Amino acid sequence: MSASSVELTHLFISPGHNYYGRHGKGSEDHEILDREEIECVAGRGLVDDRFFDYKQDYKGQLTLFDYTTYERVMSEFGLPALEPSAFRRNVIVKGADLNNLIGKDFRLGEIELSGSEEAKPCYWMDEACAPGVEKFLRGSGGLRCRIKTGGTLTKGIQPLEIL
Repeated sequence: MSASSVELTHLFISPGHNYYGRHGKGSEDHEILDREEIECVAGRGLVDDRFFDYKQDYKGQLTLFDYTTYERVMSEFGLPALEPSAFRRNVIVKGADLNNLIGKDFRLGEIELSGSEEAKPCYWMDEACAPGVEKFLRGSGGLRCRIKTGGTLTKGIQPLEIL
Protein backbone atom coordinates (compact mmCIF):
# COMPACT_ATOMS: atom_id res chain seq x y z
CA MET A 1 0.00 0.00 0.00
CA SER A 2 1.14 3.51 -0.76
CA ALA A 3 -0.29 6.57 1.02
CA SER A 4 0.09 10.29 0.42
CA SER A 5 -1.95 13.47 0.60
CA VAL A 6 -3.48 15.41 -2.27
CA GLU A 7 -5.44 18.64 -2.50
CA LEU A 8 -8.90 18.65 -4.04
CA THR A 9 -9.13 22.18 -5.44
CA HIS A 10 -12.46 21.92 -7.29
CA LEU A 11 -15.42 19.55 -7.15
CA PHE A 12 -17.65 19.90 -10.20
CA ILE A 13 -21.03 18.50 -11.16
CA SER A 14 -23.22 19.42 -14.10
CA PRO A 15 -26.85 18.49 -14.75
CA GLY A 16 -26.37 18.13 -18.50
CA HIS A 17 -23.97 17.22 -21.27
CA ASN A 18 -22.38 20.14 -23.10
CA TYR A 19 -20.28 17.95 -25.41
CA TYR A 20 -20.72 14.24 -24.65
CA GLY A 21 -22.96 12.60 -27.26
CA ARG A 22 -23.28 15.88 -29.15
CA HIS A 23 -21.28 15.00 -32.31
CA GLY A 24 -22.78 16.82 -35.27
CA LYS A 25 -25.27 18.64 -33.05
CA GLY A 26 -23.17 21.45 -31.61
CA SER A 27 -22.39 22.05 -27.97
CA GLU A 28 -24.82 22.88 -25.18
CA ASP A 29 -24.41 25.34 -22.30
CA HIS A 30 -25.37 23.51 -19.11
CA GLU A 31 -24.05 25.10 -15.94
CA ILE A 32 -21.09 23.59 -14.16
CA LEU A 33 -21.38 23.82 -10.40
CA ASP A 34 -18.30 23.99 -8.16
CA ARG A 35 -19.29 22.44 -4.82
CA GLU A 36 -17.59 22.37 -1.43
CA GLU A 37 -18.46 18.67 -1.29
CA ILE A 38 -19.93 16.03 -3.59
CA GLU A 39 -21.78 12.84 -2.75
CA CYS A 40 -20.37 9.71 -4.41
CA VAL A 41 -22.64 6.67 -4.72
CA ALA A 42 -21.01 3.28 -5.29
CA GLY A 43 -21.67 1.93 -8.77
CA ARG A 44 -23.83 4.90 -9.74
CA GLY A 45 -21.81 8.13 -9.84
CA LEU A 46 -22.14 11.60 -8.33
CA VAL A 47 -25.48 12.80 -7.02
CA ASP A 48 -26.94 15.50 -9.33
CA ASP A 49 -24.29 14.94 -12.04
CA ARG A 50 -25.06 14.20 -15.68
CA PHE A 51 -23.45 10.72 -15.50
CA PHE A 52 -25.36 9.56 -12.40
CA ASP A 53 -26.91 6.19 -13.30
CA TYR A 54 -25.72 6.69 -16.88
CA LYS A 55 -25.31 2.95 -17.37
CA GLN A 56 -24.39 -0.08 -15.31
CA ASP A 57 -20.69 -0.35 -14.38
CA TYR A 58 -19.88 2.87 -16.25
CA LYS A 59 -16.13 3.47 -16.26
CA GLY A 60 -16.46 7.25 -15.78
CA GLN A 61 -18.67 7.52 -12.68
CA LEU A 62 -16.16 10.10 -11.40
CA THR A 63 -13.36 11.81 -13.30
CA LEU A 64 -10.15 13.36 -11.98
CA PHE A 65 -7.96 16.03 -13.59
CA ASP A 66 -4.52 17.28 -12.58
CA TYR A 67 -4.27 20.93 -11.50
CA THR A 68 -0.71 21.24 -12.86
CA THR A 69 -1.96 20.12 -16.28
CA TYR A 70 -4.59 22.87 -16.08
CA GLU A 71 -1.80 25.38 -15.32
CA ARG A 72 0.27 24.05 -18.24
CA VAL A 73 -2.66 24.57 -20.64
CA MET A 74 -3.16 28.15 -19.40
CA SER A 75 0.55 28.91 -19.87
CA GLU A 76 1.10 27.08 -23.18
CA PHE A 77 -1.98 28.57 -24.85
CA GLY A 78 -1.94 32.02 -23.22
CA LEU A 79 -5.28 31.55 -21.46
CA PRO A 80 -5.00 33.33 -18.09
CA ALA A 81 -8.80 33.44 -17.68
CA LEU A 82 -9.38 29.74 -18.46
CA GLU A 83 -11.50 28.14 -15.75
CA PRO A 84 -10.69 24.59 -14.55
CA SER A 85 -14.32 23.68 -15.26
CA ALA A 86 -13.56 23.91 -19.01
CA PHE A 87 -12.13 20.38 -18.95
CA ARG A 88 -15.48 18.89 -17.79
CA ARG A 89 -13.84 16.65 -15.16
CA ASN A 90 -15.39 16.26 -11.71
CA VAL A 91 -12.43 16.55 -9.34
CA ILE A 92 -9.39 18.78 -9.87
CA VAL A 93 -6.51 17.45 -7.80
CA LYS A 94 -3.00 18.63 -6.88
CA GLY A 95 -0.28 16.19 -5.96
CA ALA A 96 -1.25 12.91 -7.65
CA ASP A 97 0.14 11.07 -10.65
CA LEU A 98 -3.21 10.19 -12.19
CA ASN A 99 -1.80 7.94 -14.91
CA ASN A 100 -0.21 5.84 -12.14
CA LEU A 101 -3.72 5.11 -10.84
CA ILE A 102 -4.97 3.50 -14.08
CA GLY A 103 -5.89 -0.10 -13.32
CA LYS A 104 -5.52 0.38 -9.56
CA ASP A 105 -7.90 0.52 -6.64
CA PHE A 106 -7.34 3.46 -4.32
CA ARG A 107 -8.96 5.42 -1.56
CA LEU A 108 -9.43 9.17 -1.95
CA GLY A 109 -10.64 10.70 1.29
CA GLU A 110 -13.34 8.33 2.50
CA ILE A 111 -14.31 6.82 -0.86
CA GLU A 112 -12.79 3.86 -2.66
CA LEU A 113 -12.28 4.15 -6.40
CA SER A 114 -11.00 2.00 -9.21
CA GLY A 115 -8.99 3.82 -11.88
CA SER A 116 -10.47 2.50 -15.12
CA GLU A 117 -8.66 4.45 -17.87
CA GLU A 118 -7.37 7.81 -19.02
CA ALA A 119 -10.15 10.35 -19.58
CA LYS A 120 -8.91 10.88 -23.12
CA PRO A 121 -9.45 14.35 -24.51
CA CYS A 122 -11.69 14.64 -27.55
CA TYR A 123 -12.02 17.25 -30.27
CA TRP A 124 -14.41 19.27 -28.10
CA MET A 125 -11.39 20.37 -25.99
CA ASP A 126 -10.43 22.64 -28.86
CA GLU A 127 -13.81 24.40 -28.56
CA ALA A 128 -13.96 24.38 -24.76
CA CYS A 129 -10.41 25.72 -24.31
CA ALA A 130 -8.49 26.63 -27.50
CA PRO A 131 -7.45 25.06 -30.80
CA GLY A 132 -4.68 22.52 -30.16
CA VAL A 133 -5.64 21.65 -26.57
CA GLU A 134 -6.95 18.19 -27.52
CA LYS A 135 -3.58 17.19 -28.96
CA PHE A 136 -1.69 18.85 -26.09
CA LEU A 137 -3.67 16.85 -23.50
CA ARG A 138 -3.11 13.43 -25.07
CA GLY A 139 -1.71 11.21 -22.33
CA SER A 140 -2.72 13.66 -19.59
CA GLY A 141 -6.47 14.05 -20.04
CA GLY A 142 -7.31 12.89 -16.55
CA LEU A 143 -8.60 9.67 -15.03
CA ARG A 144 -11.95 7.93 -15.29
CA CYS A 145 -12.98 6.01 -12.19
CA ARG A 146 -15.60 3.61 -10.95
CA ILE A 147 -16.88 4.30 -7.42
CA LYS A 148 -16.47 1.13 -5.34
CA THR A 149 -17.55 2.48 -1.96
CA GLY A 150 -19.42 5.73 -1.69
CA GLY A 151 -19.26 8.68 0.64
CA THR A 152 -18.55 12.38 0.52
CA LEU A 153 -15.57 14.13 -1.06
CA THR A 154 -14.72 17.54 0.37
CA LYS A 155 -12.43 20.26 -0.98
CA GLY A 156 -9.04 20.55 0.67
CA ILE A 157 -6.25 18.18 1.66
CA GLN A 158 -7.32 14.54 1.53
CA PRO A 159 -5.46 11.25 1.97
CA LEU A 160 -4.79 9.19 -1.15
CA GLU A 161 -3.95 5.55 -0.60
CA ILE A 162 -3.30 2.95 -3.29
CA LEU A 163 -4.86 -0.31 -2.11
